[in-house]
Amino acid sequence: MTAETVRSSPATDDLVATFADAGVIGVADVQVARRLVRLVGGVAAPVELLVALTVRALRAGSVCVDVARLRDIPPDRDAPDGVDVADLPWPDPAPLVEALRSSPVTNAGPGGLAPLRLVRTADDAVLVYLDKYFRQEARVREVLAARAADPPTVDQSAVDAAVRALFPDDGADEPDLQALGARTAATHRTTVLAGGPGTGKTHTVARIIALLEGIDGPGLRVGLCAPTGRAAAALQAAVSGQADLRLPPVRAVTINRLLGPLPDGRRFRHSAAHRLPHDVVIVDEASMVSLTMMFRLLDAVRPSARLILVGDPDQLASVDAGAVLADLVHSVGSGDTGTSGAVVSLRRRRRFGGRIGALADAVRDGDADAVVEQLAEGRDGAAEAEVRLVTESDAGTAGVLAATTRWVRAMTAAAHVGDAVGALAALDSHRVLCAHRRGPAGVAPWQSVVARAAGVDDNPARPWYAGRPVLLTETDRRAGLHNGDTGVVVTVDGEPMVAFPGVGPGDGPRLVRPRTLRGVVSAYATTIHRSQGSQYGAVTVVIPPGRSALLTRELLYTAITRAVDSVTLVGAADDLRAGVARKVLRASGLRTDLEVLEDRG
Repeated sequence: MTAETVRSSPATDDLVATFADAGVIGVADVQVARRLVRLVGGVAAPVELLVALTVRALRAGSVCVDVARLRDIPPDRDAPDGVDVADLPWPDPAPLVEALRSSPVTNAGPGGLAPLRLVRTADDAVLVYLDKYFRQEARVREVLAARAADPPTVDQSAVDAAVRALFPDDGADEPDLQALGARTAATHRTTVLAGGPGTGKTHTVARIIALLEGIDGPGLRVGLCAPTGRAAAALQAAVSGQADLRLPPVRAVTINRLLGPLPDGRRFRHSAAHRLPHDVVIVDEASMVSLTMMFRLLDAVRPSARLILVGDPDQLASVDAGAVLADLVHSVGSGDTGTSGAVVSLRRRRRFGGRIGALADAVRDGDADAVVEQLAEGRDGAAEAEVRLVTESDAGTAGVLAATTRWVRAMTAAAHVGDAVGALAALDSHRVLCAHRRGPAGVAPWQSVVARAAGVDDNPARPWYAGRPVLLTETDRRAGLHNGDTGVVVTVDGEPMVAFPGVGPGDGPRLVRPRTLRGVVSAYATTIHRSQGSQYGAVTVVIPPGRSALLTRELLYTAITRAVDSVTLVGAADDLRAGVARKVLRASGLRTDLEVLEDRG
């Protein structure tokens, strides 16, 4: 559907078409809204627009829309030249709410169909949901509240003794929050273990498993899972690498696989009717879990089982609607939540240096002045700075390309002599991260820029050359390879092989014949979304134009915290400030009490 066909579709006063032409809503939003409006009939133009904006908000990651913040919904695309989105005929909130309360979209008629739900929050905001997501959120709230009201019975003295043994006093002045997290997991049905990269979340998870087996007895059934195969593999390696612990056999899988998808692709083997058998379910990278997947997981977990959600609430959330982990953490901070069980936030970083941590904190807090101050000592000429901002000046670009060239040539040198270990180490020593896949600041052009600077002919007709970094876009469970895995082409006995990291700690590289791989692209540059859950020695982050809806505080925080040793930001200071100021809008009702406004008869 083009803008022209949008305009020719039946719509009162063409309000939806006006917003579609301006790029605020997209073709999919218009199609869904008009289909729903046709089904219920008798809908005023502002209400029809609200339906389209609600669909748009879902596609942008929100579970619902705040009627007073419609202008904050990320647009579908940039507005055409000469169009100012602020000048569009946005509906006034108060009359819109009144129209909604009497509209068939929120009040079921004889056919029983009312696609929207209208609620008021404790602070008087009015939220609008599609009915499916309202029901899912309500169920998540109900299950979490029931779990919080029924804590497990434990011997507190036994828990304290086990925690002291697993977390010996390290002499630090500050409280041991890892120990607190383990103690909390033992005494609550639901625990949220939050923290940024390098704060010891997986270290704590391994000790939680040991603690629970110690107090509950042998035979503890542990469900270890993560949203993606790559994250599950990383969790498996991190937990099994705790050699000082005698853990029960555990195998990390995706949440999807834990629940057991049925052949129809819409249902799971485990649900409220057939619960998971585990005594404890641990979900890593929980910030990436959408509302729908959390709804399905909570329905499947036995009420008596412990549930531990682990992740960083400040990084990018799921690409689907919902940010449940962030909602649970930010609704109360730390301590007993009354609805989610308990939240423990780890703060002591062990991964990266002080300047990277300070920069990440400033971005997370939305303090653009502090961000610029942290970067002030790392201008174009300070190539060795731990954090630096590089403009698009000749000197700055040359410095960036010199660093990426050293990176590519280190991979190539190791790959040519069949040194898979060295090639993989070089691969993880640097990464170029972009917000977009396309466009001047996107992955596609930067792939070419980095390869050309290093003298590499990245030719799709001859893809299996030694030193090529590759990224998988498909999962191959038989080979144990996942969407998002990265490797390097190496020469072994004169033949090209693709080296991937070993599965477990101490495992050597896995060598895979190229012809067996599907969905392979070069990885001279990757998206920031793809980098979640990974860490690299250094990162070069390409900042898109400040008007980009993808340039957000969460995106910058995620990119910066991938680094261990150094961060180079490439772009303009004004664009960086715009990104720090723009916080992802993830509207939901999980952070507050709700009152249903509409009458469903």
